[in-house]
Amino acid sequence: MLRPATQAKKLLVATGNPGKLAEYVDLLAGVPYQLTSLTAERITFEVEENGTSYEENARLKAAAYAQASGLLTLADDSGLEVDALNGEPGPLSARYGGSGLSDAGRVRLLLVKLAAVPNAQRTARFVCVIAIAEPAGASHLVRGECHGIIIREPRGTSGFGYDPVFLLPEPGLTLAELSQEQKNTLSHRARAAQQARSVLVSLAHEP
Repeated sequence: MLRPATQAKKLLVATGNPGKLAEYVDLLAGVPYQLTSLTAERITFEVEENGTSYEENARLKAAAYAQASGLLTLADDSGLEVDALNGEPGPLSARYGGSGLSDAGRVRLLLVKLAAVPNAQRTARFVCVIAIAEPAGASHLVRGECHGIIIREPRGTSGFGYDPVFLLPEPGLTLAELSQEQKNTLSHRARAAQQARSVLVSLAHEP
């Protein structure tokens, strides 16, 4: 359940991913807004992510849902960039291999493509770009990154997406092995959310 804030202003966290929504509830705890969701606002349409970058996709989603809801809206686009694959899957991370694949299927596809790549060359980064859109049309962008290595077998049961194969050299755990508290400090989404928090606080104090 989303935790209400002390002020009446609403912030729509525009994601249909329950895991991502739960992370944002924790990451944005204490912001001067009442967090709400697409489900709570009875918004059922999906925005086509046809941009060529994280920035374009995040801005597209935030603007569309801000217009539909009349609310200040936060949306993100994130992805995994693997150096040995020339940055794949990148902005297509959630649709890697086609729409019919599950998270586990996309992980398997990634591992197959990297099967012959030596461990030292399996470097990668997670990227998260957050867009905050105002109903009147203005938008604000922030970006966070997290660097690591793609391991050969999934480890851990927390998180979602590629988390089980993304190893952080320090502390030597995958994102799926971290506690939620650790992930909310170290992840790409956590780093972007810290910057988004500053933007939200600033907007809350505007007349």
